[in-house]
Amino acid sequence: MKYLAWLLKAAIFFTLFAFALNNQHVVTVHFFFGAHWSAPLVLIVLAAFALGLAVGALGMVPRWWKHRAQARRAAREPASTPVAAPATEPNGL
Repeated sequence: MKYLAWLLKAAIFFTLFAFALNNQHVVTVHFFFGAHWSAPLVLIVLAAFALGLAVGALGMVPRWWKHRAQARRAAREPASTPVAAPATEPNGL
């Protein structure tokens, strides 16, 4: 199974590497107010991917903080009294 995972990782890497080699043409991204950026297409795709990861992670930060605060509060509170297990019927049902 370990070799299959490495084979899959290698296939993904070589596919992305071939994509990068095939997209070396310089393209221009036009921003507002006449600003523009010229770079190889693969760098622009990589930058867009990284920017998407950053925006997604930043969007999750408030929820992470909320869950972390809840976990901290739960760790500080004393354990509640245990609930008694329900009684079973004599016939095992």
